[in-house]
Parts: sequence; structure tokens; C-alpha cells
Amino acid sequence: MDSIAIIIGLVGLAIGFAVAKFMEKGKASKTIASAKKEAANIIKEANIEGENIKKDKIFQAKEKFLELKAEHEKVIINKDKKISEAEKRTRDKESQVSSELAKSKKLGEQLEVKLKEVDYKSEFLEKKQSELEKLHKSQVQQLEVISGLSAEEAKSQLLESLKDTAKSDAMAYIQTTVEEAKLTAQQEAKKIIINTIQRIGTEEAVENCVSVFNLESDDVKGRIIGREGRNIRALEAATGVEIIVDDTPEAIILSCFDSVRREVARLSLHKLVTDGRIHPARIEEIVKKTEKQIEEEIVEIGKRTVIDLGIHGLHPELIKAVGRMKYRSSYGQNLLQHSREVAKLCGVMAAELGINPKLAKRAGLLHDIGKVPNTEAEVETPHAILGMQWAEKFGEKPDVCNAIGAHHDEIEMKTLIAPIVQVCDAISGARPGARRQVLDSYIQRLKDLEDIAFGFGGVQKAYAIQAGRELRVIVESEKVSDDKAAELSFEISQKIQTDMTYPGQVKVTVIRETRAVNVAK
Repeated sequence: MDSIAIIIGLVGLAIGFAVAKFMEKGKASKTIASAKKEAANIIKEANIEGENIKKDKIFQAKEKFLELKAEHEKVIINKDKKISEAEKRTRDKESQVSSELAKSKKLGEQLEVKLKEVDYKSEFLEKKQSELEKLHKSQVQQLEVISGLSAEEAKSQLLESLKDTAKSDAMAYIQTTVEEAKLTAQQEAKKIIINTIQRIGTEEAVENCVSVFNLESDDVKGRIIGREGRNIRALEAATGVEIIVDDTPEAIILSCFDSVRREVARLSLHKLVTDGRIHPARIEEIVKKTEKQIEEEIVEIGKRTVIDLGIHGLHPELIKAVGRMKYRSSYGQNLLQHSREVAKLCGVMAAELGINPKLAKRAGLLHDIGKVPNTEAEVETPHAILGMQWAEKFGEKPDVCNAIGAHHDEIEMKTLIAPIVQVCDAISGARPGARRQVLDSYIQRLKDLEDIAFGFGGVQKAYAIQAGRELRVIVESEKVSDDKAAELSFEISQKIQTDMTYPGQVKVTVIRETRAVNVAK
């Protein structure tokens, strides 16, 4: 029974497995059929999409082809156009060349005809020349026979006669011309000078030795003077200018013969009063800055002057010398104003005489640059010679250099510009009120006082103040001791007494100051 049951179970398992396989096969066939159908649909859709893509690509290719074709046609059209233009130019050139050839051929034929005519005329002239020579020889022989003189003798007699006649006529003409020149030369010269003076109108201002510094209130005077006068002493020592504080309301007087020092003192005072900090150390700092500012201003004045006068290519050192002339005077007349006036006069007069006006104007501006020397050694050289040396050193033309050196007859005049500069210098200086001899001699006396002090060793600065009644000398403490300072004061006073002529008395004050300066880092 057990075996039968096992067999039945196995048979049942086999039948069940068979049935499961059959059912699975049926399901698989359905799945395969569905997959085939779906694959067919995908293939169909892919074919449709491929056809669409193919059509698009063919359409794009056709558009690209048409576009390239159109561009190609444009290029071909442009090339055809250029070729046709080139052919047209070539045809024009050919026609022009052919016409030129025709003209050349015609001219060649005409030239041949002319050459034949010239040859014929040349032969005819040669025959006539030979006939004339024969006729001339026969006439000369006949004249020699008639006059009893040879041709050379007759020629010499004729020449002598012509020489005497020409000489007498020339002498008469020269005499007449000289007399006319004597009558008209002076009149013409006066006319040119008067016209020149009338065309140049300049203001004349006589330089003074004092400047007035205006204050907002009298309270500032006390701050300027400082405790026990230390500020005002420091300012006088730093600038070399005498500062007069009196009862004049709201004003301080700056007195010094050197206008540069006065200007430095005036600007320094203005800065100190504006800043409000007034003490010796600050005063020295401000004075040094102001001196540097004045140097820059001098260069700027020189540049403006040459630009105003239309002078170009002037060396920077000469421009600086022109600027320094603003702070110098000649017989009380401002040197820069005088030089500008002389330059304008020279330009006008040179133009009237037909000489280069720019060159004359240049010489007129530079004629007095020797009056602003850089060193004490240059002071001993006459200013005309010193100015000429500077002009030669800094590349000025020989005509300008000669005019500068000869305007006071120190050297010989070699150009026409030189007498023009001399005359214009005299015209400028001779204006009524232009110059004042007394002031110039007074300033020269003050300069001589300072020069005497500088002649001694160890002197650092020297200032003539109190209208020349006091000479303040600042010495180097390392080189001059206290005993030597007293001795130096005596020696300078004796030198002044021996070498100079002056009214009243001159007080000599020697100042020796020792400073110890260290820096904390």
C-alpha cells in the first residue's frame, strides 16, 4: 500500500509538473507574441522617425547647398566685375599709350624738321660770320692807315678817356650821395628812435628799501616780538632783514636793501601769523621753506617773461637769471622791468632797420644778466663781460653774446645788434623818473659793508641793517671762539673805517651761537 501510494504520489507530481510546464509555455508564448508585436511597433516607429530625420537632413543639405551656391555666385560676380574693371583700365592705358606714342611720333617728326632748319641756319650764320670778320679786318686796316695808329693803340687811348670820364662822374655821384646822407641820416635815426619810444609804453616804479607788512590787529605785534624779543631777533638773524615795530597802527616795517631778503621776510611773517605758532625753531623752519619757494618763484617768473616776449630755446640757467632780475634794481629801476623794456625797444628798432627782431629782442632781455651774479667772485667782473660769458657758456649765438658784452663799450661791437642794444639801454634808463642814482649808491654801500665781513674767516652770514648804521655778523661756533668773536668785531670795524666812506657811525655786532642737536629714535 505504501508503494502504491508512493507511485500515485510520483505520478501526481509528474502530472502536476507537466501541467505547470504547459501552462508556463502558454504564458511564455503570449509574452513572446506581445514582445514581437511591441518590437514591430518600435521598428515601425523607428522607421518612420528615420524617414523624417532623413527628410530633414536632405532638406538642410539642400539649403546649405543653395547657400553655398549663392555665395559662390557672388564671389564669381565680384571676380568678373574686378576682371572687367581691370580690362577697362588696361584698355584705357592702351589707348593712352597709343595716343602718347602718336604724340611722340609727331613731336619726333617736328624735331627732325627743326633740326634741319637749325643746321641750315647754322651754316648760313657761319658764312655770314666769316664774311663779317673779313669785312671788319679790312675796315680796321683802312682805319689804321687813315689814323696812323694801330688798333691796340687806339683801344688804349679810348679806354683811358673812358676811365677819366667814369672817374669824374663817380666822384661827383659819391659827393652828392654823401651830402644827401649827411642831411637825412640824422633825421632818419631820430625818426626811428622816436617811433620806437612811442610804440613802447611801460610803467616805471622806483624800488624802495622798505616793505610794509599789514596786520589784522595790534595784538599780533606782541606775538611777533616774543618773550624778551626772542622771536623778532630770530627772524632778523634768519632773514637778515631789520624789522621795525613802532606805533604805526596795524603795520610792521621790513627794512633791507636786498629785495629778495625783504620778500622772504614778508612771506615768512605772513605764514607765521596765519599759522599762529611763532617761536624761534618754527621761524627758522618757515624761513627755509620760504627761501625754497622764492627760488621756485624766480624760475616761474623767468619762464613767464620769456613766454611773454616770444623768446624760445633759452637755457634753464639763463631763465633763472632772468627771474632773479625781478629782485634786483639798477639805479633804483627794477632790473627785470628795465630788461623787458629794452627787449621790446630792441625788437621794434631792429624791425624798423630790417634786422632780425627776435635776435635783437633776445639780446635786449639778456643784456643785464651779469648784474645778478651767483658767487662773490663774479661780483668783481664787469656785468657786461660776465653776462657775455654766461651767454657763451649756455649756447647763445655770437651776435647776442657780442651785443651783451659791448653795450657799455667793454669790447668792440662786431654786429649791428650791439649798437641797437646800447641805444635801447640808454633810452630805457634815460626816461624821467626811471632811475635814481642816490638809492643805487646807498645799496652799493650796504653791499660793500657785507662784503667786508665775508672777507674774514669763520663768517657764516652778514647783514647790513639800520640803514647801514649796523653790521650784524653771524659766525660759525666751531671756528670762532668767544675771544675770537670780540677780536673779529674789532678787526671788521677797523677794516670798515679804513676802506669805506660813510656818514655817522657803523656798529659791528658779532653773534656766536652754539647748538647741540641729537635725535631720539
